[in-house]
Amino acid sequence: MTQAEDVESESEAPAFRQRPFQPPPGATDILLVRHGQSQPYIDGFLFDLIDGQGDPPLSTDGEAQALRVCARLSGLGINAIYVSTMRRTAQTAAPLVDALGLIPAVDAGLREVHLGAWEGGVFRKNVAEGHPIAVQMMTEERWDVIPGAEPADEFAGRVRQAVERIAAAHPGQRVAAFTHGGFIGQALALAAAARPFAFTGAENASISRIVITPERWIVRGYNDTAHLA
Repeated sequence: MTQAEDVESESEAPAFRQRPFQPPPGATDILLVRHGQSQPYIDGFLFDLIDGQGDPPLSTDGEAQALRVCARLSGLGINAIYVSTMRRTAQTAAPLVDALGLIPAVDAGLREVHLGAWEGGVFRKNVAEGHPIAVQMMTEERWDVIPGAEPADEFAGRVRQAVERIAAAHPGQRVAAFTHGGFIGQALALAAAARPFAFTGAENASISRIVITPERWIVRGYNDTAHLA
């Protein structure tokens, strides 16, 4: 067989091209959106609390971030919007709610990890000042070294239940869940079977993405901030 005949023979064989990712049938595509920047903690002036957790509103910069992330989300085929019980998530979602005309569902399971004695803004101060427990927290990758903080197993279980609850309610759909940095980090760590803090530190108004099926969780994106550039 000549080289030309060989090429012709190969051209008649089935061709298998690389294809873009498609969620499996019935999967739920969840976009985990961290709230915009919240107002700063002023030493000695605790944030208002809701169910024992700090509940600061968005800062001016956070409001601008909310507009940008929601403008991007508005064109992504969102079928449902979820927020936590904390107002900074509802404030971040508000432009998307207005754009799509969807009523956001409030799910308490999406709230931030409970920081115990360091709630109300004290966490920010102690981390910034290098408190020994903050150093231990990062070394051991455990929030619950903070006195009174949410136990690690309970937090992981709460995050798993919230994700599974949303997925069960929206098979085959795309959901925007406005939540918190600790929640996002835990959700992606569960999906990737990674270290507890492997995905800790998502930026304000960033988008992370997980695809949920009954058999597995698939990580499809982390800390996307292209809309903030």
